[in-house]
Amino acid sequence: MDVEEALEFVDYLALTTTGKHLDSLQKAILRGAWNNQKYKEIAQHHNRSEKYVKEVGFKLWKLLSVALEDEEVCKANFREKFENWRFSNISCFGKDYIQIGSVSAETLHSLKISQPEPQDKDRFNEKTSNSEPKVHLDLADAPEPNLFYNRTSELTTLENWILGRTRLITILGLSGIGKTALTLQLISQIQHKFDYIIWRSLRNAPPLASLETDLIKFLSQQQETNPPNPPLSRGGEEIQPLSPRRGEEIQPLSPPLSKGGLGGVINYLRSHRCLIILDDVQTIFSSQQLAGNYQPGYENYGAFFKQIAESSHNSCLILLSWEKPREIAALEGENRPCKSLQLNGLGAEAQEIFREKGLAEPEKWSELIDLYRGNPLWLNIIATMIQDLFSGSVSEFLSYDTLFLGDLESLLHQQCDRLTASEQQAMGWLASTPEPADISKIPENLQISRAELLNVMQSLGRRSLVETVQQNGRSHFTIAPVIREYITNKK
Repeated sequence: MDVEEALEFVDYLALTTTGKHLDSLQKAILRGAWNNQKYKEIAQHHNRSEKYVKEVGFKLWKLLSVALEDEEVCKANFREKFENWRFSNISCFGKDYIQIGSVSAETLHSLKISQPEPQDKDRFNEKTSNSEPKVHLDLADAPEPNLFYNRTSELTTLENWILGRTRLITILGLSGIGKTALTLQLISQIQHKFDYIIWRSLRNAPPLASLETDLIKFLSQQQETNPPNPPLSRGGEEIQPLSPRRGEEIQPLSPPLSKGGLGGVINYLRSHRCLIILDDVQTIFSSQQLAGNYQPGYENYGAFFKQIAESSHNSCLILLSWEKPREIAALEGENRPCKSLQLNGLGAEAQEIFREKGLAEPEKWSELIDLYRGNPLWLNIIATMIQDLFSGSVSEFLSYDTLFLGDLESLLHQQCDRLTASEQQAMGWLASTPEPADISKIPENLQISRAELLNVMQSLGRRSLVETVQQNGRSHFTIAPVIREYITNKK
């Protein structure tokens, strides 16, 4: 393979992953990597700063790593990987579905690379003779793949849950913690386990009926002449559809029957192995109420989640949310098909953010990570501020008594604005307490009963706004420095 063939293929990957062709700078970075050029040389030839070229390059390597399901593609190994690499089952993160079977680098030149026309979607789902069973993907609502930082432990946990037939998974965490990036990476690793994968955002709070109609429309697109059968019954007992052996198809046991609503969704989940991702779930919850309470008219989402968790099928629903739905806690358990993953911040992996931003004094980076709790979005915002205001000097930034928030303030406002009056009181108390607080010792100025305080602390935990610390065998509670600063500034 020569550099032009590599460029042609990477352009195809970029198009199917992001919906956009490579731009001239991205092509220059790939050519430069192939020819062992330094970023500085590439920047000079294109009248760009070296820092900017590095940022574009870093995003490009991350995109390729995700699309090729490779642990890491970087500038140093790009040529070697593309000269020796064999690939299959390319991930698709755009609006078109794609399936590419096993193709060697030596035969890559035989591919005709062209932008898919909308009416040609089906031809990209065709299998080659050596391919895995095709997967139908609709990730139109998914954000473009962003930088992904090492989450090996979390990915392993999620994959084990899914392989263990967990039906409902909730991934929880503050805005920017990496829920979306983690889930996109998960999809690239497990997509071959499913027949259908669909990603939908609830950011505009669609009524449940609209969501169900949308899901059924996608799940039925390849089955319109043969929709899934409703469950048969025998003396009041449901007979579940047989799970086909690998390479074997189970024929319908009764005439085709189309059914809408939740029953229709469940039938499709039983007939095929489906992965459904619902993002921005917090938008269907009410503000100024304890966490996980639905807005009026959206209570039926609770029944939807509950039925998916309790019904017998081999599919999986993943919820991404700032808050945990209230009914989830009662459904969870070690040996139950409903589980939650609380996504915490990055550790040493977050140093890659500072490296890409060109910050100085690596010995100070761990302190910065701890202050901002390893939240990738927060760290990116703060790293940009340090570069803009302090020429990349972390020690100068840390020398100030006040913890800078900058653009973080608007992000924190979105989450803290949802709190009840009692939750705001409790947060004010925790913000004024330098040490982790014992909730058995309520201060006199906190006008909350003991029973109410327990509900409030549970709600704040479900919002990922409080941290639990064990001291002398008892649970104490505190809040992150960034949140403490925000609450203090608002008083």
